[in-house]
Amino acid sequence: MKASRQEAILKILAARDVETQHQLIDALKDSGVYATQATVSRDIKELHLVKELTPRGTYRYAPGVSAEDLNHSVRLKTIFRESVSSVASAQNIVVLKTLPGLAPAACSAIDGMKIKSLVGTIAGDDTAFLAMIDTEAAVSLSEEIQEMLK
Repeated sequence: MKASRQEAILKILAARDVETQHQLIDALKDSGVYATQATVSRDIKELHLVKELTPRGTYRYAPGVSAEDLNHSVRLKTIFRESVSSVASAQNIVVLKTLPGLAPAACSAIDGMKIKSLVGTIAGDDTAFLAMIDTEAAVSLSEEIQEMLK
């Protein structure tokens, strides 16, 4: 029940702007899902919904950064700061040099980030190759990683 209600909330938010909890309750009711204000409030918290500004100057509920994504991001930055010594791009490949034995950890963290332009990773002992869809994506990721290392 809870999972289907929360799925319905996300579908509603993807289809239209919802400014208030009462509008969300009404939209759920129109979808055949009945929920109290307290339940919807809990769902908003659990789904990590945030209020964002629309181009019209009003606010709407939108999915925010999930706790899982935030944990991946923090983990990735920690792994990179502690293990990656350099990064370079060569055409569509990003090459990471790491401390000995840590290239697999770096690749695992990157794989968990669900980067759309990432085709795949290969890890050796202290070197990782990240295959990107094109040169532009490789340069972009390389720059992002360099920023993380600072």
